[in-house]
Amino acid sequence: MSTQSKNFKEKIILGIDPGTNVMGYGIIQINGKTLSMLAMGSIQIKDGDYADKLKRIFDKTLELVDQYLPDEVALEAPFFGKNVQSMLKLGRAQGVSMAAALYRNIPITEYSPRKIKQSITGSGAASKEQVAGMLQSILKIKELPKYLDATDGLAVALCHYYQSTNAIPSGSKKGWASFISQNPDRVK
Repeated sequence: MSTQSKNFKEKIILGIDPGTNVMGYGIIQINGKTLSMLAMGSIQIKDGDYADKLKRIFDKTLELVDQYLPDEVALEAPFFGKNVQSMLKLGRAQGVSMAAALYRNIPITEYSPRKIKQSITGSGAASKEQVAGMLQSILKIKELPKYLDATDGLAVALCHYYQSTNAIPSGSKKGWASFISQNPDRVK
């Protein structure tokens, strides 16, 4: 199979924004050159002890994998912050989601928060609201969800698509003007 025919086959990508209180997810489908959102949402996991939260993350990820049958799973990598305990908990949540995907033999990839924001908005320092707004435009989302963790999960899936198809080569963006001129179909 040639590279060109591989890029145009149907593919489903599950994107996950892991968290121990709220886990966001988004699922996109690529059919030829057509990109569409299948689902997005967030799972509230604020109640219960820590082990119970991890089990619910695993179960929900497995449920999404079994329902949507993704070809690939992409996750947001934990960012390096000042609070080591928070980073550790986030890493465990991510690991549990990874384990659920791997349990079903789905390949996984992780992306830094900066890479995700850059691939969606052209700026690695974009806010959650800017990412959500760009996703709304790209995927023609009528109404944004209450929790932007859902759009964060969707952004992870879309970032993975862009990175795997070289739609946005790394380091080639030099600002909004360049981004718009190179991606007229992504701007309304």
